[in-house]
Formats: sequence, structure tokens, C-alpha cells
Amino acid sequence: MKDPLVSGLVLVALDVALWRLMLPRDDTLRLLLRLVIFGLLTALLFGSGLSPLATAPWPESPPRHLAAQFLGIVWWLNGARLLTLTLDLLFRRRDWHRERLFQDVLGAVVFLAAIVASLAFVLGLPVTGLVATSGALAIVLGMAIQSTLSDVFAGIVLNTTEPYHIGNWISVDGVEGKVLEMNWRATHLLTSQGNIVIVPNSVAAKAKITNNSRPSSLHGVSISLEISPEERPANVLGALERAIAGISTVMKDPPPYALVKKASSNSIEYQVTAYIDDMSRKTSVNNALYDLCHRHLAAAGIELHPLSVPAPPKRDIVSSRQRLLSQVELFSTLQGEELDALSMRLSRHEYEADQTVIGSEAVTDYLMIVESGVLSVAIDGPAGLVESTRLGPGDAIGEAGVLAGLPVQAQITTVTRTVIYRLDKMDLTPFLKRRPEIGQQMCRLLSERQDSLHKLNPAPDALKDTERTVFDWLREGMRKLHELTT
Repeated sequence: MKDPLVSGLVLVALDVALWRLMLPRDDTLRLLLRLVIFGLLTALLFGSGLSPLATAPWPESPPRHLAAQFLGIVWWLNGARLLTLTLDLLFRRRDWHRERLFQDVLGAVVFLAAIVASLAFVLGLPVTGLVATSGALAIVLGMAIQSTLSDVFAGIVLNTTEPYHIGNWISVDGVEGKVLEMNWRATHLLTSQGNIVIVPNSVAAKAKITNNSRPSSLHGVSISLEISPEERPANVLGALERAIAGISTVMKDPPPYALVKKASSNSIEYQVTAYIDDMSRKTSVNNALYDLCHRHLAAAGIELHPLSVPAPPKRDIVSSRQRLLSQVELFSTLQGEELDALSMRLSRHEYEADQTVIGSEAVTDYLMIVESGVLSVAIDGPAGLVESTRLGPGDAIGEAGVLAGLPVQAQITTVTRTVIYRLDKMDLTPFLKRRPEIGQQMCRLLSERQDSLHKLNPAPDALKDTERTVFDWLREGMRKLHELTT
């Protein structure tokens, strides 16, 4: 092919094919191959008198003249595209490749310059008047799209100062979510409710931005509680600190804390703060803190109630024991009088912090209900004892022991000073003999917790290679332990 026009069109067609077919698959290799083709096209055009820096020749032959103009314009536009891709590869950081703003703005500037140059050099048009006309037109368009331009320039500022990146969890303009996209107009956030919120860049540039992903492994979770000023702050803070000790899913360093945030004649506001290393657990930790604070405050005799009404009277010892017993799922079927009678059989035991309540090899036949404080439950693992969970006010352990004589194969130690009420299996026997249906229902409730039960107790040998259910096995164990005839 000695005709330079035909050779140039073939090179252009080859470049378009590589671009459309995405060949080769590696972006860097494909760019290098396209740069080689562009270099060959440049050498061909300048070597054959078809310079893109001059008007196209052969005005006497319209087809050849138009083909030469086409090659010149394609040279400018293709050069602009390859220039933006090369700059993008050489100078932009890897995490910027997912952010389109710089690529769009840079591409627009380079392409605009290439279009003006092709009009001036290839087509020979007077660009001075065109630039003046375009300047006036730009003023008119600028007034019409003022808000859009504000978003564009605000986006440039945001991408330059980098207050957040794609993947960060941020709070901006009262909206909290994960950054999915940053473009020339807006930032796209995915909220915890699964909705997409689009925040204009001009709004984000003026708003207070909280980046929860910096530092990447430290996120604070805070809750606030308003307590009656009649309650002594030292007692409230003590209960809140025990509540903090009862949650094991937060970071130990920095340690969680509780403080008095502000006080007034109507209430005292307390704040509890803990730290997590994964924002996905923020909701569960937040809810757990509220639940633990409520339980530990109640265990300390600090009742949460509307501050606009008088506080309810303090419960006496008997009613508090009955209320504690009613929180155990095993006794949800008992009536008021039965709960009252059973609560009188509870025995109170106090333990100091870091004291062993039950050893890992101990066999117990009583139920333990936490009245106040925090317990740590550790089970045997491949590397020794591993903490499985923590218990707080209202939690119980040993249901299978008091009902069917099964051991709690775990070591239980106190994290803080703790008060525990015990219910011996012999105290439960009269109720089961008098009302056998209660025992059946207790076994059913306990069997429904099979997965939880097996976390603390391995599968019993009596169930291996048999077709008996957990319910049948528990019912038989209950009959033997409590000497029931039916």
C-alpha cells in the first residue's frame, strides 16, 4: 500500500479495533500497543506531506482532500485520548482510578484543546473569532448552569483535599453512609438502610464531614442516657462501668469509658463510649450497650422512668427476686404465686472480681441467675480456655443442670463484683411433681435452644447414633433427676 491515505486509514481502523475489542486484555499493554500505532500514524502523516499542523492538501480532489482532513482530525483527537490515558497511568494514584472527576475534567480540557487545534490547523478556520464567540457563549452557559459549575469546582476541591475516598464510611450534611462513587457532580452514599443518597459536591464542600474510616481500625460508638438528678453520680457511673465490662465485642485499647456529660436541675446526662474496629458492627454494639446499661442500672436500683413524673416506689427484696426469676426463660410458664414461692427458695451469693465461680471440671445441679455484676464464661478450645460469652443482670446459666442434672462444662469467673442467686434442683422438684406439664414445657423450651446448649456442652453420648431427640433425652433426664413417675 503505497498510498499514504490508505495506509493511514488502515492504521486508524486497527486502533479502533483494538479499542472496541479490548485487545489485549491488559490495560497497560493495550495502551503501549496503541501508542505504537499512533507513532506509526504520526511518522506516516509527517513523512508523506499530510502534516496535521497544516491544512489538508489536494483541494482539487475533494475525496482525497476530505480523507486527508479526516486523518488530521483523527490524529488530534486520538492523540488527546492517548495523552489522557498516559497521564492517568503515570501520575494518578491507584485509588484515584475509581474516582471519575479528575479523569473527566482532564479529558474535557485536553479534548477541547485538540478540537480547537484541529479546527485551526487541519481545516484552516479562523479560531480567533471562534474563541471570542465561545467566550461570550461560555458566559451565558455559565450563568445558566451556575449550580452545576459550583458542584464541579467543589468536586475538584474535594478530590484535591481528599477528606474521604471511595469505600470510606462518612457522615456529611446529616447523612451517614459508605462512599460508592465520586464524580464531577456529586458523591453517592450507601446508607445502613440500603438506600443510595446523592450529596451534591457543593453541599459536601460546605458541610461538616466526619470520616469514620480514619483511622481505619478505630471507630467510636457513643450512647447518651438521662438519669434523675436524685441518683448519686458515683452509683450511676459504677453501674455503667459494669455494663461496659459486660460487652466483649469492643476494643480493649483504647478502653471504653463512662462520664457525666452535663447536669441540670431536671436530669443528669451520662455518656458511654466504646471503640470498635469494624463499622459493620456499630449497630449491634450500639444496641448491646443500651441493653446492658438498662439492665445494670436496674440491678443497681436505678430505675429508668420519665423524668416528668414521680419515680416509682422501690421494689422490696421478695418482689425483686421474683422479677429476677421471671426473666429466666425456663420459668416463663410459671404463674405469679408459683414464681413467688420459688423465688423464696433462691439463695444469695456474693463474689469479688476475678474470682472463680465454677471450675471447668465442676459438676453442678443448680441454676445461677446474675443479679448484678458481670460473669465470663470460657469453654475448652484447641488452645485452652476461650471466652464464649459474658453474662449480666438477668442472665442465667445451668438450666440443663437444674432440670436434668447436666453439667455446665465451662469455667465461670467474675469480671466485676457480682451477686448471684442460686436455685437448687431439689427446690424445683416439688413444683415438677405437682405440675408435670410445667416440666414438659420446660424441656421443650430447653430443647429449642439446642444450638446454644451445644456451644457450652458437647453433644451427649446418649444421643450419638440414635434417633432420640434432645427433648426426649432431656425429659428422661428430668424424670430420673427429680424422681418423677410420669
